[in-house]
Amino acid sequence: MFKFAFSFSIKMIHIHEKTLQDLEFPTVLEQVSEHCITPLGNERALQITPFKSKDDILKALELTNEYLSSFYNENKIPNHRFETINKELKLLNIDNTYLEVYSLKKITSISATTNDIVLFLKKFEEYYPQLNNFASNIEVTKEIIEKINHIVDRFGDIKNNASDLLYQLRQSINLVKGKINQSFATALNLYHSHEYLDDIRESVIDNRRVLAVKAMYRRKVKGSIMGSSKTGSIVYIEPEATLQHTRELNNLEYEEKEEIIRILKDITNFIRPFTPLLRDSQEFLIQMDVIAAKSKYARSMDAILPEITYESSMFLRDAYHPLLYLTNLEKREKTFPQTIELKQDSRIIVISGPNAGGKSITLKTIGLLQVMLQSGLLIPVHERSKACLFDRILSDIGDNQSIENHLSTYSYRLKQMNYFLRKCNKNTLFLIDEFGTGSDPELGGALAETFLEEFYHREAFGIITTHYSNLKILATELPCMVNANMLFNERTLEPMFKLVVGQAGSSFTFEVAQKNGIPYSLINRAKKKIERSKVRFDATIAKLQKERSRLEKTGQSLKLNEKKTSEEADKLEEINAKIQRKLESYQELYDSNQRLIYLGQKVNDLAEKYFNNKQKRELMSELFKVVQIENSKRKKVSAKQKRVEKAKEKQVKQEVEKKVEVIRKKKKAARKKAVEAPKPKPVLKVGDRVRLEDGRSIGTIDKIEKNKAIVNYGVFTTKVSLEQLELVD
Repeated sequence: MFKFAFSFSIKMIHIHEKTLQDLEFPTVLEQVSEHCITPLGNERALQITPFKSKDDILKALELTNEYLSSFYNENKIPNHRFETINKELKLLNIDNTYLEVYSLKKITSISATTNDIVLFLKKFEEYYPQLNNFASNIEVTKEIIEKINHIVDRFGDIKNNASDLLYQLRQSINLVKGKINQSFATALNLYHSHEYLDDIRESVIDNRRVLAVKAMYRRKVKGSIMGSSKTGSIVYIEPEATLQHTRELNNLEYEEKEEIIRILKDITNFIRPFTPLLRDSQEFLIQMDVIAAKSKYARSMDAILPEITYESSMFLRDAYHPLLYLTNLEKREKTFPQTIELKQDSRIIVISGPNAGGKSITLKTIGLLQVMLQSGLLIPVHERSKACLFDRILSDIGDNQSIENHLSTYSYRLKQMNYFLRKCNKNTLFLIDEFGTGSDPELGGALAETFLEEFYHREAFGIITTHYSNLKILATELPCMVNANMLFNERTLEPMFKLVVGQAGSSFTFEVAQKNGIPYSLINRAKKKIERSKVRFDATIAKLQKERSRLEKTGQSLKLNEKKTSEEADKLEEINAKIQRKLESYQELYDSNQRLIYLGQKVNDLAEKYFNNKQKRELMSELFKVVQIENSKRKKVSAKQKRVEKAKEKQVKQEVEKKVEVIRKKKKAARKKAVEAPKPKPVLKVGDRVRLEDGRSIGTIDKIEKNKAIVNYGVFTTKVSLEQLELVD
């Protein structure tokens, strides 16, 4: 588990709303919110902003990182889904109000969910120390759950035994309902026998059973008229016998409703003191939903928590732009990562090169990853990356023409520069795209150079993109500022989307114009209109960039050759080792055979000697000597070692058998395939040597008549169908 061995001093961090908009941070939040599973969590995710203190940032990062780890181990954090109880919390704050059964079920669910997560995190504190610490202020109580479950069943109805009075009332209601059904059945049978009823006999009106009486007999049926059919041919009458029981039922149901309200008021009053706990529980689950969404978002792009350093330095290796990465992932297109480093001796990077080469996206990648990190989100970088935390991030990206304030792009940029000058210090990261544009190149470039010098002297960290030569020259003159460029293919002039630090990039202005079909004569005229020194300077940069590109390719080729050579050397070494092992095994086999030959000769000599002198005792003595000599060469092996050797032999035997079995299966499949493959039937003629398909005897065809052949086997002849014969080569 990643731990921080230091703490930051408490200092307020501020990142302007415009910076978040420039870097498309709201779009990231929309993608994070899609991973939330509750409406309140979704709302909260959209409201994420960079934290104000560094301690809060570190806590948030650790919580997200720990939750992310739960996706890759067996101790999965329980589900945190819940239904909003904001309405219930408001009612609990108002006296003499009561909660409905559905609201009680929601409170039970949210309490049980909170308890499960808090107890789980406590149990697995070793895996989730920060999450456990985060959940430790939530009190675990089962009183609410037990109280609600005592009166509400799993179907959401009030239980009969919720109170003694309710039990009695429901018993009485059941008895009265029985009487109503009995009296109605009696009236139904009576009037049906008199043929007063229509074919449908009965119906239900206002939740009461009524008789469907023919209109002509309505005065003959005693009871209360409840309505009639549309045609008027049927009158619906509740029998007089059931009216008294119905009134009694209405009274009992009213009393039942009053008792249920009383029970709900009692349990609401019981829950009311727990209102702060319920509010905390809901807030805890909302935050868990946001943490889980951050973790799922991190998993979707293989994001990690890089090492957070106390020093003012940043090293982002293989950094991806999150929005671009996920978009390309859906399109199944490749995304090019960038590696960039900011430290004390290279605080400011000036990126130059032609348009559409990836300068702006590189700038936005660094800015967006830094904002995400300071908002508690993990970032898609290599695991060996390092990052620091800035007190302020300033940005000036894109066309900022303000229609409302009647400001031009350049006026707006000057206003931004003024803001930068007020806020910029050694704990600031500034990001400026197309620095100095919007005005006269000469004058705008000079002013941009002055601003950049001021940011440099204030020891601020920053990345800018530009086409201005004076800014590229400034980067080479100042010791803590470096040039960088986006590589271009020198032949096709297509971007390679790779950042190279240490050298300025050419804009390839004339080369790109020529590639796009601009006549060469016009390009030459344009070259004559500018200073020769500037053309030479740009040409020199372009030449250096091409040279660097060639060197990069040469380096890659050398690395590839080195890798191939290394692989070949490994293969040769492996072959050499195999040959050595074979030689050793052959030597052992040879020595073993030589020993057996020697023993065989010795035994043969003893047998011949015994054959001549018939001396058994001498024979046994000589044999015993031979056995003793051979045993003296053997090493004594313990029972345990024998078992180990037997186990090894058994294992080797099993491995060999497996390999043999695989080979046999392959051969069997090949044979089966060969058998299954239909062979063309040869055309048989007189004189061919043949045999029956299921026979072994070979004969010669003497004569062929109507698809039948007379085959001569020497001793006898027989007539056989040509289809039953096969040619013998």
